[in-house]
Order: sequence, then structure tokens, then C-alpha cells
Amino acid sequence: MKPSCPLRVLFLSLACSAALAAQAQGGRVDVPAGDLATALDTYARQSGTQLVYRADQLKGARSGGLKGQPASPQALNALLKGSGFHAQRDESGAVLIVPQAAPRPTSPAPANRRPAAPQPQSNAAPPVTDIATVQVTGSRIPRAQVEGPAPITMITAEQIQAAGLTSVPDVLRSLSQNSGSVQGQQNTTSAQSTPGAQAVDLRGLGPNHTLVLINGRRIADFPLPLNSRSNFTDIGNIPLGMIDRVEVLTGSASAVYGSDAMAGVINFILKKSTDGTIIDYRYGDTQRGGGESHRLSLTTGFERGEFSGIVGLELLDKRPLWGFDRDIQDSTLDAPTSRRRLPRLVAQLYDWDDDVNIGPADDCAAMAGLNDGTTVPSKDRWGEPLCGSERAIAYRTIQNQREGANLYGALEYRFSSELSWFADFQMGRQTVKLLTGTNGNDVASDHMGWEFHDPNSTDNNDKIFFNAGTGHYEIWSRQFAPEEVGGLENRMNSTTQKTFAITTGFNGTLGEDWTWEAAYNHSEYKAVVKMPRINAEAANRFFLGERLGYDDDGYAIFNPDPARLFTPLTPTEFANIGAMSTWYPVAKNDNLSFTANTPSLFTMPAGDVGFAGAIEYGSQSYKINPDPLALTADAYYGPRYGDGRGSRDHWSAAGELRVPLLQSLQASVAGRYDMYSYGDKDPGKFTYSMGLEWRPLDTLLVRGSYGTGFRAPDMHYLFAGDDFYRTVSTDYYQCRTDEPGYSDADCYDDGSWDVNTFDVYTGNMQLDVETSKSFTAGFVWSPTANFDLAVDYYRIRIANQVQAQSRERLRADEANCLLGVTDAGVAVDINSPTCVDALARVIRENPNDPYSTITSVHFAPINIANEETSGIDVTANYRLQSASAGDFRFTGNYTWADRHSRQQYPGDPEEDMLDLSFSATTLPRTKGNLGVDWDRNAWGAGLFGNYVGRVANYNNDVWTPATWRFNGSARYDISDHLRVSLSVNNLLDKMPPKDATWANYPYYDTSWFDSMGRSYYLQLTWKLGGAPL
Repeated sequence: MKPSCPLRVLFLSLACSAALAAQAQGGRVDVPAGDLATALDTYARQSGTQLVYRADQLKGARSGGLKGQPASPQALNALLKGSGFHAQRDESGAVLIVPQAAPRPTSPAPANRRPAAPQPQSNAAPPVTDIATVQVTGSRIPRAQVEGPAPITMITAEQIQAAGLTSVPDVLRSLSQNSGSVQGQQNTTSAQSTPGAQAVDLRGLGPNHTLVLINGRRIADFPLPLNSRSNFTDIGNIPLGMIDRVEVLTGSASAVYGSDAMAGVINFILKKSTDGTIIDYRYGDTQRGGGESHRLSLTTGFERGEFSGIVGLELLDKRPLWGFDRDIQDSTLDAPTSRRRLPRLVAQLYDWDDDVNIGPADDCAAMAGLNDGTTVPSKDRWGEPLCGSERAIAYRTIQNQREGANLYGALEYRFSSELSWFADFQMGRQTVKLLTGTNGNDVASDHMGWEFHDPNSTDNNDKIFFNAGTGHYEIWSRQFAPEEVGGLENRMNSTTQKTFAITTGFNGTLGEDWTWEAAYNHSEYKAVVKMPRINAEAANRFFLGERLGYDDDGYAIFNPDPARLFTPLTPTEFANIGAMSTWYPVAKNDNLSFTANTPSLFTMPAGDVGFAGAIEYGSQSYKINPDPLALTADAYYGPRYGDGRGSRDHWSAAGELRVPLLQSLQASVAGRYDMYSYGDKDPGKFTYSMGLEWRPLDTLLVRGSYGTGFRAPDMHYLFAGDDFYRTVSTDYYQCRTDEPGYSDADCYDDGSWDVNTFDVYTGNMQLDVETSKSFTAGFVWSPTANFDLAVDYYRIRIANQVQAQSRERLRADEANCLLGVTDAGVAVDINSPTCVDALARVIRENPNDPYSTITSVHFAPINIANEETSGIDVTANYRLQSASAGDFRFTGNYTWADRHSRQQYPGDPEEDMLDLSFSATTLPRTKGNLGVDWDRNAWGAGLFGNYVGRVANYNNDVWTPATWRFNGSARYDISDHLRVSLSVNNLLDKMPPKDATWANYPYYDTSWFDSMGRSYYLQLTWKLGGAPL
């Protein structure tokens, strides 16, 4: 689909406006006055000089800037004048920025420099300095000389583009440490509960255990809970074009950063400065069709005396990619099992009394034009007649439609060299549209289907009514076609996401060594969510006529005409029964903080001791604000939803010391106390962390860290009201009783023991806090300035971890407990904690008869005993410089998980989450990436490969082979201010691996794979004024 004329006009107008506003500055070195770290970064980019400095030392330091001076040592000295720092060059060619009071080192090893004053992190707003304690603007600095006690991963905007990564979720999926099973855009549950949102899951410990920051500040959660259960941060709407770099600390950091940091921290650093105006336009499309996209970003800065700032705007227009656009999932014939290869139900009349389907008299002729002419007489898995379509299963989006704009700005006013005011803000508005559906082909969907629905009628779960005309009990099922609803666009779930964040405050210096910051941060995430539903009463009346009452057994009585079920609707008729259920969820986060630090609290024989401290207060709240009709049992066909709202306050105090023990040995110690207040609960805890850095050689760093963590439960885990799920459930006990040789997978696939249940999820105010312990140990070896290797061992153990129970697991556990053995033959104790819980939560019609029908499963969040993961991260970098062939840069990252286990209750056996035997989604043991970049004058190219180790098939009995996906990129600088780039994603056009047991649509694991295929992106970057690109 080509962009609309108004969009083209808007793109052109913005480009012209920027061109007229920009001031051509030629090739001079122009650095605005302001923050010293920002000034050094700008100078390094304009001059090509490689700089190394500790960002935490530069906190609060100022620069008077430069105006049109040529790059030279004198210019750098002028930039540093009055800042309290000076420059010195080392043997590698890099320039070190060190405090003037520090002893003059003879090498770049930190042991010979003044120790840094680390900046503690928090729920409020202190910057994330421990993630990038040392900022390196040139890649020739040996890593062993600048890294700290904990492993760090940094991804720059240039690396993102060279790797062909085109969205923030793509960037984070490429991380080897991001090993969790995060639901993709096709996941039905995710699409219904958190439409359009995307999450990240470091170490596979859950998205809510990864702390996501923007410019070191917390942002509001997505206002709807993930899977209707836990709160999380949406990374899907972060503007990629405004990112300067991404900093990732992959290890527990709760003692420094506070709650949510048990698995690690991801900090998105947005652009802070520019010496011109940059206009960037990118066009994208897929080779197989669908998913066209346009992105336009504009970034410009200004300086008026002591007032300076940067403003960025990004516009995005991404079209949807549909299931029917890909031949591996455009039909039920793509399914791997015979049951799922049957045509998708379109219209079915089932006689409950005689246990037969009654087909239409015209053999579905009236419906033949529906679903693009693919509706034909079909049979269900028992050979009974119905009207079906092989194509109707594919009316779902593979990639969401997304349109919107993001505005970002950073402002600063310098009152004096000792006091400054600052503010940064982000505003975004995006509309995300998607269409979900059922995973199976034999049930009606909630948004494009209908069955009789009346909570006052007996056995409403099975949708049975009494037909007075036939004297039989019957079930009528109907799935609507695009021709009936007026086009698929009319049934798409639409979410308008409105985000706003602002941070403002003052910072400055006290005396020669102390810097401070006082800040207020507010962020909010509002949404307007429109979910397509079917008005139950109107649809009952349309298909069945007026209700004639209820029979003696409580079943509703109708006298309908069966021709009505098998006759197509007009769009007007459908409009009378279709509805949009509108929700207005909102989440807010407010924080006040004060931080202070000094590089020299006192002096020890090996050097100065640095200190940083912070105190903070914050409040957090969320309200789901659902459609009131969605909370009732009778308004809509399909699920009855629940509500949730709550708030809590938070206080904390933190401190950190960096202590030089010897010239080659440095220690860091951090402590933090957090307290929360919600309801009648006031949980609080002290946490701490310790780290050591030993440099026996300038080329070798040996490091280790240990920390404890504390986390209050997510608010929706606490405050959720009853949430209801109408679902088809497999009765594993009945199945394995009737067929003793069947496995759970056999029971699920067979379907003969499927029943309709009405499950209930409820929050749990009695949840305990989570605690964690983490340990890392490793080394960084840099034998030359062009090569480095880092190997780190990690171990994280979480106790009392909160997780929502799996309904499928509860029903399988109930069968194991009643039978005394699992389907694999392992003995089960019916008195174990797991059995006691499962037997209480699986509700049957007759509590005294385990063979009676399951009617409901009651599930909730619980504190599991523990979850533990450990493994090894390996990172390597190599640069090859050639006078004739250009410069090459090779990178590699690999994560091997040695162990990942969980224990649901004390006394239960531990489950291996990396093994085929694991009852839920098995995590990959290995994950990694390889990249090579080439640069020669005006030309550049890159190749990036992303590796996912073997994962379990759907049945958890066979491994799916490991996979590689490659991206390629190339660029050409038409001039030093104009660049054209091309990226090709999924270079080899690989499709998801086949899984003979993955019978649910789209017939592959959407956590790891999609069927987008090869896609390309053409990008034009134009810089007006300033230094070359």
C-alpha cells in the first residue's frame, strides 16, 4: 500500500521546514555549551578523536563549548577550561579525560586514576552511571582497562543500523542474554490482553524482572497487565530513530537500581546533542508482500546564550501483514495434524440429543461466496457435515499496523558554573491495529463468531438451547466472513497509545568535589482500547428469534429457522449485532529524588574513596477502566473480563562506595533500603551488593560481583478483581482413565475429552515479596588495542517468585494426582503441596466424583518456592585496519545456560526449564549473534547473524533444530552530509522450522519465529550544517 497523499505532503513539508531552519556550519568543530559529557561526545564525533572518561566523574561538570575552532589539542583544552578536568594522551592513541587534581597516570588503567564516584540508581530518576561507568567514544581503548566489576553490553545507533535492526523489539531480541519466551505479535492471549504491546525478558526470568529505563529514568508501565496478570514495560513504542545507544546490565542490580532489576537493566539513551539538523527517511517492504512501512525522523538543536536544547520528532506508518499473505499459514491445509487440516468452521448445527450435525438443505450453496469463495460443504473430525473454509483460519495479523508520532526534547539553562536547570520530555501518540483469532479450526471466535449465550440458561458453557420446532437440544455455531462484516478492518482491535514523560530539576556543584541533583519525574501511559465483540442478546434474537421461556430443566427455549444460520449476513445486518467494547486504561509513575556524589570522600593509601548517595520518594498507580458491559456475564458473547486498580507509595535510601584497596585492586560496595506501602501492607528490606576489580596486568581484568535483591509484587498481582475466561479445556483425568496409554499430548490432540469451562482468575493481596541473590565472576582480556575477549559466569536465584498458575498445568496436575503417576510414568504423591493445590482449584460438577465434568479452574498468582538460572556469557571484538581494503570490525556474543530450574512449592521436585520434560515452554540453552562491519571511505557494509539454539517442539518430546537468521546492510555517502543505506533482513528468506506437533495456528512457535521472510529497508539521511555524518 502506498502512502496517502497527505502523508507525502507532511513528509515533504517537514523536510523543507528543517532545511529552511538549519544553519549551515560547514566543517568546523562547533560544540554547544552545556553538560561536559555531552560536549565531549560531540567533540569526539566531529573531530574523530578517541576519548575515554568515567561518566560518573563528569556528573555535573560543565563546558563552555567551542565556536568554529579546528580540532586540535588546544581546542580540546579550551573545551575543558573551567570544568575541573584535563586531557592526556596514552600510547594507544586515545585521549583520557581525568580530574585535574588526580595524579598524572602513566597508563590508562583505572588503578592509576582517581576512583570514580558511582551514581546509585533508583525508582526515581538518577542517571544510570554504573551501566556506563566508563564512556569510550573510540573503539581502540582496551576493554580490560575501562570495564567494571559487572558485565555490560552497549549497542550504539551505528551498530543497530549496521545490523539491519529496524525496531526496538528487534534490537532486544538480538541480545544473547534475552532468552525468555516473549510472546510475539501473533500470540492470541497477548493480543487480547495487551494489544500492540511488546516486552523483553532477560535471562528468561519474566518481563517484570527486567528494569527498562529511558535516559536513566523509570517510565510508566503499559496500562493493561500482560496476559491480564502482571505489569510490564512496553518497548514497542520507543522511537528507534531517536536512540543514541542502548546500555544493558545483564545481572541482578536491585541493590543499586531498586525493584524490577533482578534480571538486569536496559537503559535507552536518547540523543542529547546535535551540531546541525538531521532528516532521516526510511522505506520498508517485504519480498513476499505486505508489511510496507515508512519512517521519518527529524532532529535539530539550538543554543541561545546559556539556554540550549535538542528536539526530535519521529513519524511512523507501518502497514499490517496478514496471515493469508504467507503460504505457510494461509490455510488449514498448512496444519501438521489431520484434525487441524480440516476446513475452519463457518456454520454448524449440532443436535445434542442425537449427537449428529445437521447440514443445510442447499449443501452450503448460499454461503459459497463467503471467505473469497472458499466456503464449501465440509465435515468435522467425526465426519459430521458443516459449512467450512480452509482460508478462514488465516484472517489474522502477523505484523501489527502501527501509525503515530513521537516527540522528544532535552533542555538546559545554565545559571552559573555551579548551578543549572534541566528538563527532558517525551510525548507519543500511536494507533496500533491487529486482528486475532482462535488457535483451532473447530470453534467460533469471540470477535467474529457467535454461539447462543445466556448466563440464565442451564449449561451455558456448552451453548445449548431447546429447539421447540425439533424438540431437541441443539448448539448453533457461526463464524462471520470478511464479506459479512464489511471488511476485516472493521473487526481489528484498535489501541491508541498516548505516552508522556517529563523530568525536570536542578544540578550543580558544591565546593571542588561534590556534585548534586534534585529532580522530579512524571510519566504516564494512557490508552483507548477498542475490542471487537458480539452483542449476545441481539445476536441471539437475529439467529434464533424471540426467546419463548425456559424449560423445566432451565434451558432457554426458541423456535428458530435453520436457514437463518446458513444464510450470509449483509454488512448492515452484522452492524446490528457487532459492537466495540472500549476501555480507557491508564498507568502513572511519579518520583522525587535527590542525589549527591564526590570522587574524594576521603583518601586511602591506594587513592581516593568515591561516594554517592540518593534518597527518593515515588508513587505508582494504574486503573484498567474497562467497558462496564464487559464486566457483566450477559452483554457480549465470549469472555467476561475483570477490573483492576490500585496504587502504592515507595521510599528508599541508597549509598555506594568505590574503594581502592591496592594499585591493582578496587572494591565497590552498595547498600539500599526500600519500603512500599499498599493496602494494609508495608513491606521493606535492605539489600546490598559488592564488587571487585583486579588488574594484575594492563591487558587483564579479573572481576566479580555479588548482590541481593528485593521486589514487591506487581500491582495487578495484588489488586486484580475476578477475571473470567471461557475456554475449551482438556480433561486429562477422564482421557487417561479411558485410554491408559495416552499421553497428555495425545489427549489434547484427540479432542474427545474437551469440555467448555468458565475459568476464574483473582488477585492475591497476601502475596509475599520476592528476594534474590546474584553472583558474577569473569575476566576481560585485551592483549591488543584491536582485540578483546570477555568471559563471565552468572548465577541468579529468586525466592518466593510470583507467577500466575497455568490452567493447563493445573488440569494435568489434577490428573497426575488422581492417577498417582504422570503420563511419563513418574510416581506422584497425592498429598504433595502441588496435588493439594491442584485438586482444590479444578472444579467439577460433583466434587465427590472425579469423573464428573470439569466446569471451572480457579487460578491465581502465587509465590513459588524459587527459580534459579546460571550460565556463561562470552563476548569478543576484533578490529582489522587496512590502508587499502578499509577497516573491518568483528563482534560475537554467546550465552550458554548451564541451568534454569524452578520449584513451585517447597517439597516439590525441581523442574528443569531447559529440558524436554519441562511442562511449560522450554527455554533455549544457547543464544548468540555474530557481526562483521566493513568501512572504507564513502562505502560501508555489514552482515549480522542471530542464533537461537534448539527449542522444544509443542509436545515437549523432540527438539526443534537451532536456527540462524542473517541481516545484511550497505551504505554509500553521496557527500559528507548525505547518505543512502540499504538493509535486508532475513537475508536468506528463512521460514519458521516445521513442527509436526504444533497443531495450533499459525503452526509454529511465535515466541521465537515469524513468517515475514525477507524484507528490505531503504534509508536516506541528510544532515544540514554541522560536521560530516
